[in-house]
Amino acid sequence: MSTDTHLLVVDDDDRIRDLLQKYLSREGHNVTTAKDAAAARKLFNTFSFDLAILDIMMPGEDGLSLLKALREDGDQTPVLLLTARGQASDRIEGLKHGADDYLPKPFEPEELSLRAAAILRRSHVPPPPGDIEMSGLVFDVAKGVLTDGKQHIRLTESELQLLRLLARVPGEPVRREALAAEASTGTERSIDVQVTRLRRKIEPDPKNPIHIQTVRGVGYRLMPD
Repeated sequence: MSTDTHLLVVDDDDRIRDLLQKYLSREGHNVTTAKDAAAARKLFNTFSFDLAILDIMMPGEDGLSLLKALREDGDQTPVLLLTARGQASDRIEGLKHGADDYLPKPFEPEELSLRAAAILRRSHVPPPPGDIEMSGLVFDVAKGVLTDGKQHIRLTESELQLLRLLARVPGEPVRREALAAEASTGTERSIDVQVTRLRRKIEPDPKNPIHIQTVRGVGYRLMPD
């Protein structure tokens, strides 16, 4: 996800705010934090956010009340709720009032990041990508066709699916877990296999790839010419 995504984290726990700000910033997001609903309201009046992460249990006005007020005011910012484990009634109430997802505490930052990314994918409809050129090859993303001049290069359905996923954000790293979650094959190991096969068809030197690059500890990215 690119740094044009602006996230708001609202939680009265200093440690959680600091943890999420550091973790989500490393994931490529702009992150603003607030310690309570009153501070969050001021921020909503000043900024436009791509996602708000709201803790339900806060002193003063709680996260559910803030969510209800946002929706009543017509604010459709996507919301991920942080809930106390076992509080099913709060989660149901939150979903009724327009929350997009919830995550019980305690949670793993990686799971929160993946849930946030899924919400952002659903709420952001990117413009149709144009053709992508790679060392003399042209990939028509809309049609799903890879050509070398006038000659079509055959891709399996799995290879085409993976190439399209990477082509949605050229130049940006995409996590292996995210690719596996959206691909029909559904495993990280199968993603690695498809990457190897794609490189044989696309790269001038598959052993030293320049277009489908490995991003260590993250996943892969597609680099056009």
